[in-house]
Amino acid sequence: MISVDGLRKVYDGFVAVHDSRFEVEPGEIFGVVGPNGAGKTTTLKSVAGLLEPTAGDVRLAGDPADDPATRSKLGFLPEESPLYEDMTALSYLRFFADLYDVPRETADERIAEALDELELEHRERRLGDVSKGMKRKVAIARSLVNDPDVLVYDEPASGLDPLTTNYVLEFTRDLADRGKTVLFSAHNLYHVESICDRVVIMNEGRIVARGTIDEIRAEHGDTTYRVFTTVETDETEPSGERHVAELPDMAAVDDLRERVETTGGRVVDIRTEEPSLEEIFLDVAGQPMPGNRRVEPGERDAAVPASPGDDGTQTTADGESGQPADDDENGRLETPPGDQD
Repeated sequence: MISVDGLRKVYDGFVAVHDSRFEVEPGEIFGVVGPNGAGKTTTLKSVAGLLEPTAGDVRLAGDPADDPATRSKLGFLPEESPLYEDMTALSYLRFFADLYDVPRETADERIAEALDELELEHRERRLGDVSKGMKRKVAIARSLVNDPDVLVYDEPASGLDPLTTNYVLEFTRDLADRGKTVLFSAHNLYHVESICDRVVIMNEGRIVARGTIDEIRAEHGDTTYRVFTTVETDETEPSGERHVAELPDMAAVDDLRERVETTGGRVVDIRTEEPSLEEIFLDVAGQPMPGNRRVEPGERDAAVPASPGDDGTQTTADGESGQPADDDENGRLETPPGDQD
């Protein structure tokens, strides 16, 4: 569905993307990750037909990405997506449906379906008076008004609270399950790991790793085997009632098992620890992914407020605590100067 062959983009002598090559299959979520300045957004904008490559070929379903007819079959969601804040959600989405020449009756059906699935209730409220999460949902709905086959989502959950983030990720996964092809970028590696079928990792404009998460782990990460025994061995250190050895492969585990059994002991438990995507990224890119840290066991399901307050509230421009940072608040959040389109 998406074919990128030898993509190269140069800005005033600076090479932002070096000869990138990848293909995305229909119905696949394909992740593009990397540190700031790695060339992710340039790659996504080239696929969306918004940037002309210096060299190389980018095609969607066999057609040039920059062809107007091709762009009409694509939905693009940039990381920063300011809306027309004097419009309501409905008037805004109808406006974009008109730009795509979508008949009003068809447009209204698509808009209602998208907003229902996104659980966006306040459709007649001025967009300048709603939360960032609600604005992001409207922007996602905008990317669907033309019923595109290909979606290019650059940081779709950027800056959102945990509840809205999970909703956006689940919605993106559902779109792929319905046959949409999604090119997806995110700084949060857990988001990438949780929904992407395959991934490329970029650094300094080059693809430095590619494949499924498991394939990337197998190629670039080392698995650790933590072996718990009933007896102490040369490799073990006391750990409660058991003793544990950290071993690099199953051959070492089998050797330890034999030695333990010859002393009358036994191996009680073997736990496999895969390297985190953050550790792999650090290894292949030579630097940590911005804003990421290793996620400890049990933390992934915990909702950690992303906004200033520990109670899940947002802070308005005047410094006062507002409503919970989700998409159902009824109050107005102040819009900083310069944020309006």
